[in-house]
Amino acid sequence: MHTCYYKEYSHHLNRDMEFKVYGHAGLPMVVFPCQDGKFFDFESRGMIETVRGHIENGLLQLFCVGCVDEETWSATNGDHHGRIMWHEQWFKYICEEFIPRLHEIHAETDPTPYYGRVMLTGASMGGYHCVNFYLRRPDLFGGCLSLSGLFHAGYFFQGYNDIDVYYNSPVDYLPNMAYDHPLVEQYRHGRIIICCGQGAWEDEAKADAWALQAQFERLHVPAWVDVWGHDVNHDWPWWLIQFPYHVDKLLGY
Repeated sequence: MHTCYYKEYSHHLNRDMEFKVYGHAGLPMVVFPCQDGKFFDFESRGMIETVRGHIENGLLQLFCVGCVDEETWSATNGDHHGRIMWHEQWFKYICEEFIPRLHEIHAETDPTPYYGRVMLTGASMGGYHCVNFYLRRPDLFGGCLSLSGLFHAGYFFQGYNDIDVYYNSPVDYLPNMAYDHPLVEQYRHGRIIICCGQGAWEDEAKADAWALQAQFERLHVPAWVDVWGHDVNHDWPWWLIQFPYHVDKLLGY
């Protein structure tokens, strides 16, 4: 399996950011870590191994990125406005610095140019990030595969709200989007998969998944909200099963 580690300076964040690429060709997919996680977690937790065949066969290329969750979503005792604005800087880093770099790296190793848009994935907080990024920038991304995500910013900004928090809370902004909103038309051409269980620690994820499903149905946006059984917990052993299952579907297997 082709792998490569990178540590590159971000002008938006004024620091070096690390990421690792797995694969040489195929569908590019950005992997967001769980809350406060690291770019190497997908590998260390065994998630890369679950799709090794697709990676080695040139069907899938994973780009595992770092985050600033410890300074934003997890810093609940910090200045709330400052927290969300620092998240916005990270959002800009991903969209304006990392994604152009992704396309450069992809072009270096894939002899066949990839003309589609990049997919997004992640579990838990990473599952939130992938949905929020897609819904805000469907011009950059082709869809999202979310595992056990929470989509209400209020879980992390209790007692505080402003316009920037609102625009990072899909269960708040999606109900206010009109049927003919230009972003909604782009959603209709993307691939949206939201998966969670009904077991331990999944109550909020399940409620948010159903809330988004109702909005996607209202807007006639094709989305697969896949809620698994009552024995399916918010934890890595289940994500190790859900991730390759849904990647197979995305790749047509």
